[in-house]
Amino acid sequence: MNLELSPSVKFGLNFFHPIIMWVLLALSLYAAYLGLQVQRTRNAQGEEKKELIKGKYNVKHHQIGSILLALMVTGAIGGIAVTYINNGKLFVGPHLVAGLGMTSLIAFSASLSPFMQKGANWARLTHIVLNFTILGLFILQAISGVEIVQKIITQA
Repeated sequence: MNLELSPSVKFGLNFFHPIIMWVLLALSLYAAYLGLQVQRTRNAQGEEKKELIKGKYNVKHHQIGSILLALMVTGAIGGIAVTYINNGKLFVGPHLVAGLGMTSLIAFSASLSPFMQKGANWARLTHIVLNFTILGLFILQAISGVEIVQKIITQA
């Protein structure tokens, strides 16, 4: 099957992945903030703990994490699909490899949820390390992604 799209549609598709990823980077920073608040709530005592519990940071963190998982997987697949549709091939390089790694890490991180809910500290620590690794990779991805978008714009 040969998918024929107009040049303007093909060009516009180039921006689907970057837009989703920038939204995800912002959401990831928010999720990190919520996660730190969950940890703060867990370690607090007395009135401070009662006040922090009212923020429902654990529920918000779990919800944002679920959205991140879904959008990251969708965004990664979408970026790969658009690259293939527009070029007939993938460009295997640091951006693709790191993106696939991030997608795998977020799935692994999310899979730790049931263990964390049962109080497993090893799972909590692993979740935190994985998520900060993802965040670091995400920042590198944003930089290389901007370079890729600039190439697309200048070649248009």
